[in-house]
This record gives sequence, C-alpha cells and structure tokens, in this order.
Amino acid sequence: MRPLSLLPALGAIILLSGCRAESTPQPQGAAPKPVQVAEVRLAPATEAHAFTGVVRARREADIAFRTGGRITARLVEVGQYVTTGQPLAGIDETDLTLALRAAEADLSAAEAQSRQAAAEARRSRALRAAGHVSIAYDDQRVAAASSAAERVAAARANLDLARRRLDYTRLRAPGDGVVTGLLAEAGQVVAEGQPVLRIANPEERELVVQVPESAVSGLAAAAAEARFWARPGEALPARLRELAPQAEATLRTYTARFSLPAAPDWVALGMTGTVRTEAPAATVATLPLSALHDRGQGPMVWKVEHDRLTAVPVEVVSLGEVTAVLRGALTEGDRVVAIGPQMLDPASRVRVAGLRAAATLR
Repeated sequence: MRPLSLLPALGAIILLSGCRAESTPQPQGAAPKPVQVAEVRLAPATEAHAFTGVVRARREADIAFRTGGRITARLVEVGQYVTTGQPLAGIDETDLTLALRAAEADLSAAEAQSRQAAAEARRSRALRAAGHVSIAYDDQRVAAASSAAERVAAARANLDLARRRLDYTRLRAPGDGVVTGLLAEAGQVVAEGQPVLRIANPEERELVVQVPESAVSGLAAAAAEARFWARPGEALPARLRELAPQAEATLRTYTARFSLPAAPDWVALGMTGTVRTEAPAATVATLPLSALHDRGQGPMVWKVEHDRLTAVPVEVVSLGEVTAVLRGALTEGDRVVAIGPQMLDPASRVRVAGLRAAATLR
C-alpha cells in the first residue's frame, strides 16, 4: 500500500517539472514556435465627455439703489419682463428732499454773498483809481469776490448732487430683461449699493457646467452639443464661450460656459442640461483581447519581426468581450501575437502559423 500512496505526489512533481521546462528559455537551435498573429489596423479615435449644468443668462446683474434708505415700494415680481427705464422699486424720499432744500438755500446764500463781494470789488477798483485806497485793500476785495464766486459754483454742484440723489430713490431697470430674484422687500432699510433685485437678459442663454481637470485639455477644439432633461430627444448645437482660468477652491473644477446660439423658446433659465463633447484623439488599434499580456510592468503585446519578438507597451483605451482598443507604439501593418502571449519570452523564435482577424477571434 505504501508505493500506491506515493503516486499523487509523484504526479505533481512531474507536472511541476513540465511547467518549469516549458517556461525556460528556448535553447539555441530549437524549432521556432508556431504562433497565430493579427495585423494592426489603425483608426482615428475621439475622446468623449459629458458635463451636466444649468441654463443661465449670459448677462445677469444684481440691481441696487445708488443711495441708502427704507424701501417704500416694490413694483415688480419674479418672472416679470421689464424694459429699460421701467421703475422697479422706491425708497423713502423725506431725508433727501430736506437735503435738496438745504442745498437750494445754500446756493441762494452763496449767490447773495457773491453779489455783495462783486459790488465791493467794483467800488474798491474805483477808489483805487482815484487814489483813496491802497493797492492791498483793493486786492483783498478782488480776492473776496473771486472766493464768493467759487462758493456759488460749489453750491450749484451740491444742489445738482442733491437732485440726483433724490432721483436715485427710484430704482429703474438698466436694460430689458426678466426679474430672476428678489433680494430685499418693502420696509427693509438698505445701504447704498446693496442688491435689491436680480435681472437677466434671456436673449442670450448659456449652459454653465463644471469641468474636471482631466477634461480641460482640448475642450476648446471639441465639437459640442447640448441635451436637456425636459426634452431628451432634441439636441442643440453648443459652443464653448468661456473657460475659467482658475479652478474653484472647493470643487477643484473649472467653470465652463457653452453658448446656445439656436436655443428655442422652450429652453428656459434654470433648466438642467448636459453638454456632450467629442475631441479628436490619437489613433488606436483594435486587437484580440487574448493578445494583451502583462509581465508585471504594465500591459503589452508581442510584435513579431521575422522570427523574433519585441515587447511593445500599450495603453488600454477600452475593453470589449473579445477585443481590446489599444494605444501605443504600433504602426499600420505590424503583426502581433494574437493567442498565448504568456507562453512566450523575448528569446523565443517564432514562425507565423496563421493570420487572425485583427478585431475578432473568429
């Protein structure tokens, strides 16, 4: 019974020795190994990306009063279309009306003083000509008249400023557009320049998306189209108009704006859409999946040159059921081992036993 118990161990030793013998380099003078090869056929490739974003107006601005005060009225609602110069909101005018009256009084006082100073300067000039006053006294009267005239100019400027500030109590639309946001309500006290309304011009609409760092290169030359969740069956042409020069601090993505030159009326502000881009990339080769091999230094294929093998590192673009799309230092017409590359090594001599289709195993 003891010799029979040694049979499994003896069989394992024989199998291991066979594997070792098979993986050893081929001895000099040995017959070349038959291999099946596939010819490389290069084809142009495209690099596709998809980015999701929202529709925004190209021109959108926050509107604010040019003076501070308490809002007394809001005359528009969200979604309302407004035209240039249309009143949007109003501010309490009481304080600014008083300031206007004070400016008018200052101007009247300055004009009275200017008239008196001018009359004194004329009398001083006549007395000096008759020799009754000194030159210094006359110079003082002339300087006082000039100073009074300048105070009149300053008072007029202050009055004009007061009138303008009173006019600023009416907030008017700077251009045609749609009210997209209400940032303050009636009764609220706002400071000068504090946003009150947001107005967007819907004539030019854009799709604003966030682009990762890996997709920034070549984005400007890529062809783009936009599809919207509201109507997924319709595609609209898109064009990259603006790409942020710096990534956002939080998401580390770049903001891209794609203009929609032929956007129909149903593309509304705030809609969700997806931009799909296709950019030309380097040529690729489609080879049988069985030709791909990895010896611990990354994917590679064996290129057959006469009866010798050369390892060619490749980059895997995509994998299918029976094929692999590869990118590497391969040229049109190169022959690569299609089946069993793991059984070969650089020292192996081979002979082409058959040619398989490059894209299939059939």
